[in-house]
Amino acid sequence: TNSFKQEALIGRVFETFVTEHHHGDLLRTKEDTHHSVVVNAMTLFEANMEVGDYFNAYPSDVLNIFDKVLQRKAMELTDVEHGGLQRPKEQTMKTFHTRITGLPVCPELTRHTIPRSRDVGHFLSVTGTVIRTSVAKVLEYERDYMCTKCKHVFKVQADFDQFYTSVPPAGCPNSAECNSFKFTCLSGETEPAACRDYQEIKIQEQVQRLSVGSIPRSLVVVLEDDLVDLCKSGDDVTVYGVMSLRWKPFHEGLGCEVELVLKANNVEVNNQQAAASLLAKDVQRDFDEFWEDYRHDPLAGRNQILMSLCPKVFGMYVVKLAVAMVLAGGVQRVDSSGTKIRGECHMLLVGDPGTGKSQFLKYAAKIISRSVLTAGIGSTSAGLTVAAVKDGGEWHLEAGALVLSDGGLCCIDEFNSIKEHDRISIHEAMEQQSISVAKAGMVCKLNTRTSILAATNPKGQYDSSEPLSVNVALASPLLSRFDLVLVLRDTRNPEWDRIISSFILEDRGPPVESSSLWSMEKMKAYFSIIKQLQPQVSEEAKCILTRYYQLQRQSDGRNAARTTIRMLESLSRLAEAHARLMFREMVTIEDAVTAVSVMECSMQGGALLGNVNALLTSFPDDPVQQYQTQCQILLEGLNLPLLLQTEMDRLSRTDGFLVGFSSSQVIGPASHRPGSFQSLSPSTEKARLPRDFKLYLGTGNSLWSADLRECTGTCWWMMSDI
Repeated sequence: TNSFKQEALIGRVFETFVTEHHHGDLLRTKEDTHHSVVVNAMTLFEANMEVGDYFNAYPSDVLNIFDKVLQRKAMELTDVEHGGLQRPKEQTMKTFHTRITGLPVCPELTRHTIPRSRDVGHFLSVTGTVIRTSVAKVLEYERDYMCTKCKHVFKVQADFDQFYTSVPPAGCPNSAECNSFKFTCLSGETEPAACRDYQEIKIQEQVQRLSVGSIPRSLVVVLEDDLVDLCKSGDDVTVYGVMSLRWKPFHEGLGCEVELVLKANNVEVNNQQAAASLLAKDVQRDFDEFWEDYRHDPLAGRNQILMSLCPKVFGMYVVKLAVAMVLAGGVQRVDSSGTKIRGECHMLLVGDPGTGKSQFLKYAAKIISRSVLTAGIGSTSAGLTVAAVKDGGEWHLEAGALVLSDGGLCCIDEFNSIKEHDRISIHEAMEQQSISVAKAGMVCKLNTRTSILAATNPKGQYDSSEPLSVNVALASPLLSRFDLVLVLRDTRNPEWDRIISSFILEDRGPPVESSSLWSMEKMKAYFSIIKQLQPQVSEEAKCILTRYYQLQRQSDGRNAARTTIRMLESLSRLAEAHARLMFREMVTIEDAVTAVSVMECSMQGGALLGNVNALLTSFPDDPVQQYQTQCQILLEGLNLPLLLQTEMDRLSRTDGFLVGFSSSQVIGPASHRPGSFQSLSPSTEKARLPRDFKLYLGTGNSLWSADLRECTGTCWWMMSDI
């Protein structure tokens, strides 16, 4: 009787809750036979704590009560809607499911690691990556049996714990004293009547959340009804469900194999983009303020971010800029015919041993939230792309590194160690961003919308007289798919060796927290936010990129493997990536010039800037001056004098300044920052200024004097500096 009371109480509480919060969900049903109503656990348990306690203790029973209440409530609403007339047939056939979401975030209920045997019988939410999906099957979940003695007919549910076998009861369930234990199965000869969709998937712990050295564990999740086919291999999912044990039927003398499974109640696919938009608003405000401070000198702001990227590697300014652009990525385009042009950038670092290639790969993998770090030698075709695995007499598809990093970054070290026949499968993954599988009777397509950051050593001593494909021993089709190929050559420069050794040895002391460098968390947040920007390419930028592409195509020493039409697409992607890095919605001349200058370092024997060794590039003291020089060389080389003039005018405009002098002392800022000045009315503020106060206004080398006391209008000045 006590359990009946509890059941009635739970039913009443849930009915009130559904009427209040989900009235519309029950009316707006789809055509499918299964209809899910997603219920927020926090809101429900706040309404009645007792139901929450009972739910934690007996989740399966409470979920059954919830489903019954939903079914009854839906029928009542349909009757009201149809005014007591015969309700439509499809409405009576509908099955309603309560899907729980939003569990309180506490270690008892929310897990990022695979639960253990002590969690059996508890309702949990587990986050992981789907590594394997089986084909959807049909499952018979109920059979009719009849007692041979008293002819009583009863239903037997398939036993989930014993792999859905139907186990007849030990005795006749009829209330009349019938002690028979012989039954005949009524649905034995006919086709099964009660069937439902059924699928098993395997999820694995997210490697980023584990401590180093621990092997990620996996867990089988059982999906039923409308949860089937909700997720694919490579998806990040949060599964809500009841932890259960299941075992194969016993055989005498053999050990019993017991496995943990999660019987899913709800599955949420966590899209990376959605996660980024939920980042706290104050983080976004931090970045807005950062760019506001650097508004007069945005390149110095960008270099500040680049210094925070892999700070343990000294200098290598060009490499850091290139890595940052690859991580920011371009914008994906889809034309009217549905053809996609990828937005993700790929980059290959070719370098002598000890030039810090792997450091960049490791750091990049930490910054991007969905990333996989792998080495070429350990990755067979399965390890990088996809494998067909036979398990329990059935074939399953298991996702490789490129599929698991879909929507993120795949870092491949020792890229030249990938076996020859495996390289072919990477071609499609890099350009079409999908992998077509036709293995073991399974024909399908998996997404690999990922940026690839690869590193490799040259084959023997790097010979600058030979083309890149010979030095790296990679074929032209593969090289043309990389947007950037940076060569890091160890030239044994004594001055550079001295700087590097002092940098490394100084660093051996206790770590000093540099205030100006960004933390890893801040870098993560920044790259996640800028990926939402969709910069448009301006006409001036298009003009620069097209001219440079034409110049490279016509040059005598052109590298045939790199100067294909893909190069123009790469240039536009890199320009968009730089605009994102600068927190802009428009690709300007500055972005195009930077993209071209990085590409120049990437083309061996650049057409305009000459041959640059990316390893020896240090951070410029004056980024604007460096950019001005670059701009002049590139735009003159591309024969674009009008754009050069426009850019030089823009740079000289921002170079204006406002200075106040009083008794030969400078008061106020030395640089003019438009927009950050506040009005200062002479009449009200005159008293605050020294008697001999003079205001100077200037741009370039010219300087005009203005006496504030003689001003009749409003002067602009930084209030805080006076």
